[in-house]
Amino acid sequence: MSDRDGATSTRRQASAPTTVLLVVTVLVTALNLRPAVVAVAPLIDQIRSDLAISSSAASLLTTLPLLCFGIGSLPAAGLTRRRGMTTVLLGAMIVLLVGIVVRLVPSAWFLFAGTIVAGLAIALGNVLVPALIKRDFTGNAVGRLLGAETMMISAGGAISAALMVPAQRALGWSWRPILALWAIVAAAAVALWLVLRARRTPQTPPMIPVLSTAVVPGMWRSAMAWQVTLLMGLQSLHFYAVTTWAPTLFVEHGYSSAQGGLLLAVAGFISLPANYVTPVLAGRRSTQHHLVGALIVLLGTGYVGILAAPGLAVVWMVVIGLGQGVGLSLGHSFFALRTRDAEATSQLSSMAQGAGYCVAALGPLGVGVLRDLSGGWDVPLVALMIMLIPMAVAGFAAARDRSVTPEGARP
Repeated sequence: MSDRDGATSTRRQASAPTTVLLVVTVLVTALNLRPAVVAVAPLIDQIRSDLAISSSAASLLTTLPLLCFGIGSLPAAGLTRRRGMTTVLLGAMIVLLVGIVVRLVPSAWFLFAGTIVAGLAIALGNVLVPALIKRDFTGNAVGRLLGAETMMISAGGAISAALMVPAQRALGWSWRPILALWAIVAAAAVALWLVLRARRTPQTPPMIPVLSTAVVPGMWRSAMAWQVTLLMGLQSLHFYAVTTWAPTLFVEHGYSSAQGGLLLAVAGFISLPANYVTPVLAGRRSTQHHLVGALIVLLGTGYVGILAAPGLAVVWMVVIGLGQGVGLSLGHSFFALRTRDAEATSQLSSMAQGAGYCVAALGPLGVGVLRDLSGGWDVPLVALMIMLIPMAVAGFAAARDRSVTPEGARP
């Protein structure tokens, strides 16, 4: 497939084996969009001890990728128009592979540098994988594959949380080569993109590009666009704050490091059905206040539960996992539900992910700082509960039956 392949290539001319290969490639790529970040969490105590760094410094291993998610999403449209979506996605997976391997070098600088490189690569995947699905598939296949893609993203995070410590104990390796195991999955994605490019023939560029470099007038001045952006950013803030620090919190409450990782994995696996069901429920009503309410109640209940009865951690992580599943899928659903055309959808997605992940980066860092200052977990948990308030305000506003248009929000 050429760098500037057209939307009609898969829809009308691609063979069934090539279409199957495309689906597999998309799903394996999606599987790579979280482990390089999430896999750090179960090992963060070892990393802190080995590198002699504080909780605040260790939290940068999750904060930096989130900043990269925001910054790296901005050039995605321009790169796609110049190089083609397939080439950019192939390049992103190669860069991700390099970032993971670089972290093998026994130096804190290379650990942070590799994390930044991996974060920039994942940012491109976050934006372009859904765009490729919309370009190359039609009808109900789009919704099904988008749902499967979201589930694979969550599954990658859950699997990485569950396997890091058990794999380390089974293999007897240090944390660096254990983190590098995810290079195998990244290499598989690279291989699949290379095979796919070799199988597909050159086509004319699509008449209407999926990602436009033109700014939709009024998008950044639209209250509705900012409400969607804040919801996206704040639900991600909660996700990455929990992902980064939950294993450490549970270890300090008497659980083993393996149990801490498994408890984080519970939330990830429980989120999968919520990932799939939430977009369906969101599309059945013109407003989505019920889903925003469910998101707030689930996360709030989980935080209060951990604070009051940490011995029931598995129950609270189930509740939090359901909330995380609702939050991620609802944020993505609003990209389409709050816009009227494909150009506005792509621009809102870019804005919400670009600015939203910069907001989300405050979560892991803020929790780490509060943990260092307070010497415990009560203050960070209370802070997360307080952060549910602005998320509720933004979410209930975004859930109204309004649209972002080229002129701004519909009155």
